[in-house]
Amino acid sequence: MPPSYATITDLEADHRKIKRQYRAAAALALAILSGGAVFYHIVEHLKWLDAFYFCTITLTTIGYGDITPKTNAGKLFTIFYVLVGIGIIGFFVNLLIKNAALRRELRRGKRGHNEAQR
Repeated sequence: MPPSYATITDLEADHRKIKRQYRAAAALALAILSGGAVFYHIVEHLKWLDAFYFCTITLTTIGYGDITPKTNAGKLFTIFYVLVGIGIIGFFVNLLIKNAALRRELRRGKRGHNEAQR
């Protein structure tokens, strides 16, 4: 159940906080995808597009299986990459949804506040 807000100011403050967290999580998610792509490009000799594709498919848990790590280093890296990366991607998606919900709540609150002042 979403928190109840006493004022629009409380809602705006929470929205700013979520927005900062969202930006940090987005940067971290991009860093994880990029770091993984660099690793797979160098160690597994994947083309850049294939490396980013593999990272995205892996961290979103789709896992088509069309590209797989062939080296032991690639397999070990993938184990830890998935464990860390899925958590970060999940956190990012959670903040994305919270941000959208708070924006909607803020618009509703401001609309109701403006109508009450009329």
